Amino acid sequence: MKLAWDIFALAVVLILSSVFCRLACAQGLDTSALLKPTPDSWPIYHGDYSGQRHSHLTQVTPANVGELTLTWAFQTGQATQIKSSPIVANGILYVSIPDHVWAVDARTGSQVWHYTYPPNEGLHIGHRGVAVYKDSVYLTTPDDHLVCLDARDGTVRWNVVLADVKQGYWTSVAPLIVRDHVLVGVSGDFDNIPGMLKSLSADTGETQWTFYSTPAPGTQGSASGGATGGNMWITGTYDPELNLVFVGTGNPTPVLAAQTRPGDNPWTCSIVALNPDTGKLVWGFQATPHDTHDWDAVEIPVLVDGSFNGSPKKMLLQASRNGYFFVLDRTNGKSLLTSTFAAVNWSKGLDKDGRPIHNPAKDPARDGRLVAPDEGGATNYRSPSFDAKTGLLIVSSRDAYGIYFSKPEHGTVGWAGADYGVFGKAVLRAIDYQTGKIRWNHDLGGEGAAAGVLTTDSGLIFTGDSVRSVMALRTSDGATLWHSAIGFVGNAPITYELDGRQYVIVASGGALFAWALPEHFSVQARP
Repeated sequence: MKLAWDIFALAVVLILSSVFCRLACAQGLDTSALLKPTPDSWPIYHGDYSGQRHSHLTQVTPANVGELTLTWAFQTGQATQIKSSPIVANGILYVSIPDHVWAVDARTGSQVWHYTYPPNEGLHIGHRGVAVYKDSVYLTTPDDHLVCLDARDGTVRWNVVLADVKQGYWTSVAPLIVRDHVLVGVSGDFDNIPGMLKSLSADTGETQWTFYSTPAPGTQGSASGGATGGNMWITGTYDPELNLVFVGTGNPTPVLAAQTRPGDNPWTCSIVALNPDTGKLVWGFQATPHDTHDWDAVEIPVLVDGSFNGSPKKMLLQASRNGYFFVLDRTNGKSLLTSTFAAVNWSKGLDKDGRPIHNPAKDPARDGRLVAPDEGGATNYRSPSFDAKTGLLIVSSRDAYGIYFSKPEHGTVGWAGADYGVFGKAVLRAIDYQTGKIRWNHDLGGEGAAAGVLTTDSGLIFTGDSVRSVMALRTSDGATLWHSAIGFVGNAPITYELDGRQYVIVASGGALFAWALPEHFSVQARP
């Protein structure tokens, strides 16, 4: 009889837990939650609009981080690696891979619902995550659709087309929500197509505007020199005071056959500032004029307010794939500082605007050219993190060399050439944004790493190395304080606090791992 009652009680608990989860989802996530995220949430891709990927939580510290224990693990059951940044809102965690989204109880790791997108012909290269607004979840798909799901149960509300997959477009970006705008960039490297960022209505999916980084179909663009490309496949950042969205753009096409696209080729390999209400360009800064090496400048535009050379500034920081670190005045796009943060041999120096000067001697050639960085870049899609206390931008970087070849027989469409890596070394680097100098280096143990970076107010860094470990470092000097061999870390860790307990979430393979201090730490921390 007691066993029957126990089973009945357990069933009631599970039902109530499911109801609670769905009620929590129904509460929604409004704009105020995106402007000032609460400690119990990670509401957008970067954690907040700034792109700093920094948490003010302090329960886990350099003194106790060694006590972290695994509290739950969630298995997707899929062979595809999780590359997305989970979103946490109202006690629910949302995680995605191409064609799939899961809603998971953020306290226990129990599945609430699972959505599967129909089989499609898109490029399943990876997925960066979803966006949540009010009671909706927004998912981009490999075949260039934006799907709006009901956050309560994962049912489809609407499904709209972003771009034509048959033209060579694909989509993996996590959307950015700005008021009623859902901003989505698309990708495409294999055909000569213009890059675009679209704004859609959060309620209906109706297109509000489209920004083209290179001339739109059917228009003339002499300034681009005939270049196409410049796609936007990493989530941008937003300054609500300036009402500007900042987005990095990708490489021009044809990628290596650059003789067919003379000039700087704006706005490829650039940082652009757009008005989110109109899609109009306010300013642009080109990180790599006339790119000939596939160095997208889509890396995160990190927004920082503070003093620079003794004057208050609203700044934008970017560690770019081409090996250069930029500090811009984000009100107008003017350069404040440009320096290198990894091995670089491809430019002639800097011009008067702080841009690297293209060196034709390092262009792909029939007999090959040794170039640093290689095609993988000095950094890439891996999110950096900014710690305001130390003034350090922590970047997953590489010193790497590759040999670039021109191959006329490949034509002038898409890649139109070849490259071969010859050396690479993965290093976590701390860049002092005031000077561009490297404060410290931490060897990641291999040629490349896939993990982004999270920092916290307690002076910790969470990331992954190249030898299948998640680890915690001390922000001030990069010393290792804790690690666990969970497998190759494929995303940037996130953190949140629920019921007085701080969780650190890391993905490896098709699984999410939740780390926290033992319960007695959180009990002691409660008032």
